[in-house]
Amino acid sequence: MKAPPYLQPGDKVAIVCPASYIKGDIDVAVKTLENWGLTVQVGASVTSQFHQFAGEDTLRTKDLQQALDDPTIKAIIAGRGGYGSVRIIDKLDFSRFIAQPKWLVGFSDITAIHSHIQRQFNIPTIHGQMAKSFVNSTFEALETLKNALFGQHIDIVYSNIDFPNRSGESEGILIGGNLAILQSILSSASDVRYDDKILFIEDVGESHYNIDRMLWTLKRAHKFDNIKGLIVGGFTSLRDSDPPFGQRFEEIIMDKVSEFRYPVAFGFPAGHIDDNRALVFGKKVKLHVEEIKVSLKYSF
Repeated sequence: MKAPPYLQPGDKVAIVCPASYIKGDIDVAVKTLENWGLTVQVGASVTSQFHQFAGEDTLRTKDLQQALDDPTIKAIIAGRGGYGSVRIIDKLDFSRFIAQPKWLVGFSDITAIHSHIQRQFNIPTIHGQMAKSFVNSTFEALETLKNALFGQHIDIVYSNIDFPNRSGESEGILIGGNLAILQSILSSASDVRYDDKILFIEDVGESHYNIDRMLWTLKRAHKFDNIKGLIVGGFTSLRDSDPPFGQRFEEIIMDKVSEFRYPVAFGFPAGHIDDNRALVFGKKVKLHVEEIKVSLKYSF
């Protein structure tokens, strides 16, 4: 595994949109990154629109490809998620990226790219705030992203009082992302290997029954059998059916992993929430879970 070099003041970063188009501007993100001492290059996809996408597939592919290939660009930050990364992932040439890795940042639909890179190249990537989400972000979320990019402290310790965790301690490579995307790329070239990994999941806007169905799909594919731990982030803006499904999302999740003994941490501050703390996928972490307190520490 060849990790990307950490950023230095004066480095150039690119903002591109591999998926949906951006409503509004990204001035807050640009100014924040510049305040971090970085130079910002805004790709053509950021100001493009083709139906729901940030330009046609060819434009989004070209924009991301240029950012991957340009040796002066040290990190790529997605403008937003939405949908569309899977439409271009197989059109990308990662040969220069492999030779000179750079940080790729995003969450939600960008899970497809994270997973593809983990499966194919074992190069770390950052699950963190995108340009559009800088506007409403907490200070802590942006600070963890900055620290992840510049190689500073990114361990996370928090308390969860909403739903009991399953206590335990484990160690493994951190993987994961958006549940719907993880389920959608099963058995593809982007389907990351789960065995001996610590899995993070989050989602937004789903119905309870659909969360249950997606988790059953992963369970029947034996994705939960040999992981070392499960971290559950934000499951926000959920919808229930009429009549109701009858379980909270935490209960739906626990049902799928009840037979296993690894730790399960709920309420992790990451996902489609303002306090979306950065996670470095592809790095080894130590997960310590108590009934209320959780710590995630990186092994460098």
